[in-house]
Amino acid sequence: MLETPHITQTTDQLTAFIHLAVPRREIQKVMGPGINEVMETVAAQGKTPAGPWFAHHLRMDPAVFEFNICVPVTTPVVPQGRVKPGHLAAATVARTVYRGPYEGLYGAWSEFDAWVAANRYNPRGDLWECYVLGPEATADPANYRTELNRPLRMPD
Repeated sequence: MLETPHITQTTDQLTAFIHLAVPRREIQKVMGPGINEVMETVAAQGKTPAGPWFAHHLRMDPAVFEFNICVPVTTPVVPQGRVKPGHLAAATVARTVYRGPYEGLYGAWSEFDAWVAANRYNPRGDLWECYVLGPEATADPANYRTELNRPLRMPD
């Protein structure tokens, strides 16, 4: 179930991240260990997340997902292993919130992208999902909340 989409302006956000490029079928195998690695690195450096973690998808290829597993932070992390300091640049985005299990995200993105197209917005090639409420906070996948963000190209 999608909330009513809207357009909003984001601000620059410092992150700790791991970059991954994996076959689509392997994404469920790498997400849990990847987020644990980023969270452990952030904690080991005496930092706390500045908000929910998110996946920033950089290239939309049907066979391979290229993305960053990100944790927002208020001060840069020191590079450690696969974890690097980064940032998510400010952008004008179309945004909605999907409520439900992760298996429904593909359909939620399809519905959301149809809204973006119907409203004649011009999306960039990337997107990000912010995992606002997930299995760490609720046992019922019907209660999961995932914020969907589609950055937009703005006219000059």
